[in-house]
This record gives sequence, C-alpha cells and structure tokens, in this order.
Amino acid sequence: MTRPLAGLLVVALEQAVAAPMCTVRLADAGARVIKIEREEGDTARHYDATVQGTSAYFAWLNRGKESLVLDIKAEKDKILLEAMLAKADVFVQNLAPGATRRLGLGSKDLVKRFPRLVALDIVGYGQDTAYAGMRAYDMLVQAESGLCAVTGAPDAPAKVGASVADISTGMNAHAAIVEALFRRERTGEGAAIEMAMFDGLADWMNVPLLHHDYAGRATPRVGLSHAAIYPYGLVACRDGAVVIVAQNAGEWSRLCCAVLDRPELVDDIRFRDNPSRLIHRIELDAEIRPIFARLSTAEAIQRLEQAQLAWGKVSTVADLATHPALRRTASEVPGGSFELAAPPLHPDVARAKVPALGEHSDAIRREFSAMAVPS
Repeated sequence: MTRPLAGLLVVALEQAVAAPMCTVRLADAGARVIKIEREEGDTARHYDATVQGTSAYFAWLNRGKESLVLDIKAEKDKILLEAMLAKADVFVQNLAPGATRRLGLGSKDLVKRFPRLVALDIVGYGQDTAYAGMRAYDMLVQAESGLCAVTGAPDAPAKVGASVADISTGMNAHAAIVEALFRRERTGEGAAIEMAMFDGLADWMNVPLLHHDYAGRATPRVGLSHAAIYPYGLVACRDGAVVIVAQNAGEWSRLCCAVLDRPELVDDIRFRDNPSRLIHRIELDAEIRPIFARLSTAEAIQRLEQAQLAWGKVSTVADLATHPALRRTASEVPGGSFELAAPPLHPDVARAKVPALGEHSDAIRREFSAMAVPS
C-alpha cells in the first residue's frame, strides 16, 4: 500500500530532537528524507550507545532516513545542497539562530528562489521578539515558558521527564508542513514557515495563563494531582496506589455513593461542585484517603470499575515495557535490530533502518552532482 507522502523529497539540515521528530513523521508517511550531517555527525548520535551501539534518541528519531555528510560552508557542498533544494518539496532546519540566514538558507530566502518549496525554520523563540537570538534547549524552554513552575511538588519546580519542548515543536512543525503541502496542491505555491519552541509550550500553558490573566489565580504545583480538577490524582491503597478522577457531577456522585460509600458527601456544601472541591481539597482528602487506605489496589479498582469511573496506575518504565496497550515496531541500527514503541500515526510502519553516518553520501552526490552548477 502506497504511503501518503510517497514521492516527496525532504531535505533536513537537522540535529538533536525537534527537527528529527518532524522529519521522522514525514519518513514514516513515505517521504524520502535526506538528513544532512556534519563530519562528526548529529549531536544526538553521541548522547549514549544504548541501542546496539547507537544512542537512544538517535535510534528513536532517525529511522527511514538517508544520511549525507556535507560541509555547507564549503562552496562545493553548498552548491550540491542547492541542487538538492531545487528538486526538494520540503526543507527543514534547526541550526543555531541566524546560522542558515547567514548562508542564504533561511526559509524566506529559499522560497523566493524555489517558489514551490515548503521551507521550515525551527527556532527557540519568535524571530520578531526580544529573545530572537537566544539559544534554546529543551529544559531551558520548559523553564522559560512557565511549565516548570506548574510541574513538580509544592516545594520544588521540575521539568517534565520527556523532552516536551522539542517533541511539541516537532509535532507542530510536522502539522505545519502537511498543511502547507495541502495548500500547495491547490495554489502551486510553497511556504516559508517559522516554528518556535517557546510558542508551542506557551500554547500548552494557556490554562494557567488564563487563570492568571482573568482570575488572578496562580496555578500551584500539586505533584501527581490536578491543579484545576478535584479529586483527580493519586490515592494510596493498602498495598499500592491508584489514580482516581471525578470530572463532573455524575462522576462525583458515583464516586461518593458507589466507591466511598459516603452518599452524604454528594451535597456537602464544601464539595458540591468542582470549584468548591478545589477550595476544600484538604478537607476532601481527609474524607477520601482513609477509605482508600483500607482497600487493596485490586479492591479499589473493582469499586471504580463497578461505578463506571476512570482509573489508572502509575506505571514504571519497566511496567511500560510489558504494558498490554503498548504497540511496538521493529527497526534497525548499524549494530543490529531493536524494537521501540510504534509511532501513533503509522503503528504498522515497515521495518525502517537508522542510517550510519554518511551511509548514503556517495550515492546522493552522484545523484545530484549533474545538477550542481556553480552560481
């Protein structure tokens, strides 16, 4: 079966996580992705050697791509790159701020020269803001966006345990490219796109921001609990713990009557609606927690199921590895094969190889050398 982006050529001047996240999604959908690397390789190649000698980040985000080593500051290699761009449908880059513009490879410059090209620059901060020149790494952007201020326990902020600034940026970039390609089908015109890491997390922070702007309310750090819905969080059982939630009046009533066996709590003035429960969450904890503490985890889950209430366990990574909902796919690195969680858009993607550094350099140079004409 032909994949939806088959026949498209993507050229990626990429490193680390954000841009590779975008382009691996394009590769999964059938696009040909040529990854341009420096002589020493993508930074992410060298984070560790976890997966058969390849770093975990690189193994995750670079399947199905071709690796071409170029020195884009060298005239000969820059000419080859421009020959590739003349045929490309998409160009993605996430170098340091201003680096590609100085080389004439910024998205706006490229679309002027190649009008059908969809060119996307990943940046840390919007280039029309005072932070335009700031270097941006995942944890720095998590901190700057306010995400760390609402994450963690009350006594200490924390970053999210996954690289969410990079990942969200890559996902937004992927969506923007697909939209631009759809628009090109109708208009014939390419697009110059800027995708800022900060913008993605600022968008994620809209609920705390709206609470601040319109209610003067600071969003607290509440650990494994919810800052705006209650009860919604971890409760300790006799032999473990379970995450419970009551998001609306019906769920609250079922929790009180069928799980807690405390029907009088339903209309208790302190707890009758979500805003009241948030205000009185300490008092509510005093009612809920002793009941769950007497139950085993299995008993708590049985009551929640019978009440048709959602619940969850706090899985470890070891639990994830054997989770009944985990879908896996196979891939290959130069040192051998491995399995990883399947990509959600294409969980059935065929085994795709992660390239060795410069594995395709000779073939790609031969392919495009005839078109590489000095300017």
